[in-house]
Amino acid sequence: MRRLAVCRWTGRVRARRPAVSHFLSRRASGQLAAVLCGPVYSGRPNRHRRGTPQLTTNADINDLIAFYASPLGQAAARAVSLALTPVWRHIPDERLVGLGYAVPYIDRFASDAERALAFMPAAQGAQNWPPFAASRTVLVGSEDLPLGDASVDRILMVHSLEFAESPELLMAEVWRVLAPGGRIVILVPHRRGVWARFEHTPWGSGRPWSRGQLTRLLRDAMFTPSSWSEALLFPPFRKRPLLGLAGPLERLGRDFWPVFAGVVIIEATKQLYRGLPVASTARERRRAVKPVLVPAGAGAGVRTYRGAGA
Repeated sequence: MRRLAVCRWTGRVRARRPAVSHFLSRRASGQLAAVLCGPVYSGRPNRHRRGTPQLTTNADINDLIAFYASPLGQAAARAVSLALTPVWRHIPDERLVGLGYAVPYIDRFASDAERALAFMPAAQGAQNWPPFAASRTVLVGSEDLPLGDASVDRILMVHSLEFAESPELLMAEVWRVLAPGGRIVILVPHRRGVWARFEHTPWGSGRPWSRGQLTRLLRDAMFTPSSWSEALLFPPFRKRPLLGLAGPLERLGRDFWPVFAGVVIIEATKQLYRGLPVASTARERRRAVKPVLVPAGAGAGVRTYRGAGA
């Protein structure tokens, strides 16, 4: 006689299957139940550790703020800031833009700039910056920046390229707003790094990159890579006592395991000659009214003080 059973998830009467779920883990048995009882059951939601921000493939401003306020985020910001120093060449009277979520790093260099702005993608959300002064934060579309052609001297991209829907269109827009000879500094998760394999940090979300992939992307977008650096050579410890080893491990990692760095930093220079693509009618309509920092082509190296001749 064929025995019948009622599925506990759907209430459907089915022929009894062999009892194999006790050999499986809870997650595997849930997937097996979805197969046996139909598509109604989708599995239980994952239970995350309390107090740990869980980041998805899209950056979220609340998760980013929570991470950089944590002890691990503060240790990561210190390590990345130190790695940025060798590639950050001085540009007098530069106009600086941070694209993505560059707030933890732009503070270090904004004091030397004539003007600094924080551009944050609309899909990510925005945070007021600087916190105790007039806001210089702008909520933007990454592929349609509200800037004139050749109007800024340097762009710092953090938590931006790895979340871009079209890296090629993003780099084309960056090329447009950079002045002749302008520089771009990009921070992305390293494909071989340990940090790209853990989802409790923003460097574990989005698309990780290798040096070769970055080089090809930049050259296709008419940029010339000029210098490299690495950061986050210590594991993303969850426990506070282990974070005391972050500094020594970061220094040791630069000599012994740089290939496993969690973040790759690259600086590139804009090439001057490139054919501009024909923009669509909708895009031209959006740019009909747009703020312009300086006249086209007027970078930091060629701007002059007009009041001297008055």
